Amino acid sequence: MSEVEARGSGNRLQEQLETIVELLRQQSRMRDELDELRDNGASPVDRAPIAEALRDSGDVLQQQLDPLHPADIAFILESLPLADRLAVWQRVRADRDGEILLEVSDAVRESLIADMDQGEIMAAVEPLDADELADLVEDLPTEVLPELMASLDAQQRERVQSALSYEDDQIGALMDFEMVTIREDVSLETVLRYLRRFDELPAQTDKLFVVNQDNLLTGVLPLHWLLVNSPDKMVGAVMAPDVNTFHPHDDAYEVAQAFERYDLVTAPVVDEGGRLIGRITVDAMVDVIREEGESEALSRGGLREEEDIFASVWASLRNRWSWLAINLVTAFIASRVIGLFEGSIQKLVALATLMPIVAGIGGNSGNQTITMIVRAMALNQINADSARRLWRKELGVSLFNGLIWGGVIGVVAFLLYRNVALGVVMTAAMTLNLLLAAFAGVGIPMLMTKFGRDPALGSSVLITAMTDSGGFFIFLGLATLFLL
Repeated sequence: MSEVEARGSGNRLQEQLETIVELLRQQSRMRDELDELRDNGASPVDRAPIAEALRDSGDVLQQQLDPLHPADIAFILESLPLADRLAVWQRVRADRDGEILLEVSDAVRESLIADMDQGEIMAAVEPLDADELADLVEDLPTEVLPELMASLDAQQRERVQSALSYEDDQIGALMDFEMVTIREDVSLETVLRYLRRFDELPAQTDKLFVVNQDNLLTGVLPLHWLLVNSPDKMVGAVMAPDVNTFHPHDDAYEVAQAFERYDLVTAPVVDEGGRLIGRITVDAMVDVIREEGESEALSRGGLREEEDIFASVWASLRNRWSWLAINLVTAFIASRVIGLFEGSIQKLVALATLMPIVAGIGGNSGNQTITMIVRAMALNQINADSARRLWRKELGVSLFNGLIWGGVIGVVAFLLYRNVALGVVMTAAMTLNLLLAAFAGVGIPMLMTKFGRDPALGSSVLITAMTDSGGFFIFLGLATLFLL
């Protein structure tokens, strides 16, 4: 899809959302009118026109929803407050519930499932594949699980249990079991006849997996090779033996990077013995990359998990309090640093106006460094030797930035207060705080990784705390030594 088409599609979706919101407003007004008539003792005949208009509005709402893609309906549900969300959810066709539950965020999925009874949940998950069921199982009510597992055949049950045996960030939890396998000792004509038996090929099928009688993966046959080669050729003569294979315990984000690096659409998943057990598709990897980006964005804000934008006050409070508490502690430390130099600030009021500049520039510089380091860590571009070089490089960059921009603000300080020593102190404090920011910007993510923590989680909070406290201490300390 081109950028123009994508923008047009986005605009249409926004217009559909606005239309649905207006329909919901109309329905709310009509329900209020019905309640008022009922309270005033109006007869059913008097209430009938409004009741019929309310039903017609509900039918129009369903007509708006029916042609939409499940992902578009998921977007609309995530964009509505809980009461409106549930009203729309009731108008979604029952045979589409499972697809939509897979598309919505975890927080919104929880609210939708809570509104469904056991029969509705079973009907929603029945059409789903084993890998899709595995994605939903953790969010389903406990009392539904025995009935769900009993409704599956032996192969589906084994596949669901297999997917559930892996961590969420492992490929085994994301692999697809629907794939086409062939033998290498048959002709391409035989393969073509075999494919014609299918009503449709599994989604994202760009290659066929070649296995032997023991289900060992021996190669792959891209579909376009199948089409351009003579039907008389054998699969073994045409297939590609050297393929990108992955293991079920591989990290999902690293596999997603491999998909991007090698422009993969699908790839086989094999066990330790080389036996084919599933495949990974590009749509699953796109979801991994998107979720990783969202997770990193939330982590920078100190949030622990994705939050339903229309969640209750208590749910939002539980998600946000921890890093705010850390911020409070770090802000208190910074205030105590300032308190150590109250006497200096009273004697030279200019210090109070200039010290936020030192701390603010240091924080921005540190966040720039952290962003680069976390990105490099995510791409596996850093090892022990390169870390030392990165420290030297970032310290060099900060030294030059400090001298240049510290010199600029030093000149500004001199022009404002006609105090040469103040300008020099400003330049020195800026340079030293940028050096501190660079050192911490490299060190904090590496230290968090060493202790098994996500380097993106709260790194910006910690670097800001260090550059604030450090910047105040350096600037006010130098001012006390050389100006008073």
